[in-house]
Amino acid sequence: MVAVALVLLVDVNPTPFAGFFLVAPAAVIIGREIVISALREWMAELGERAQVAVSVIGKIKTFAQMLALMLLLYRDPIGDFPTADTGFVLLYLAAGLTLWSMFIYLRVAWPTLQKR
Repeated sequence: MVAVALVLLVDVNPTPFAGFFLVAPAAVIIGREIVISALREWMAELGERAQVAVSVIGKIKTFAQMLALMLLLYRDPIGDFPTADTGFVLLYLAAGLTLWSMFIYLRVAWPTLQKR
């Protein structure tokens, strides 16, 4: 669902400025989801799934990501509150946390990956 929402947001914003600034975090978030899903499946096959359990950073990332998507999809300001601008900021925060959490997962799984 997140990947679909991100792709739709990129598609709805065809301008070079908005499109570019949505493509980068969307690619990071979607790419990370693919990598970590594959890592979790592989670690599960090795009986080591507990090593790549969900972290607090991942939960914060998910919260920022979901709030960003809601604000970007809604788009219209709520009173003086700039939903789209806040959504962009939260999306970049989520992308940063995405990279951080991916690094944490890969660092934890690296010793097991090197043994195989």
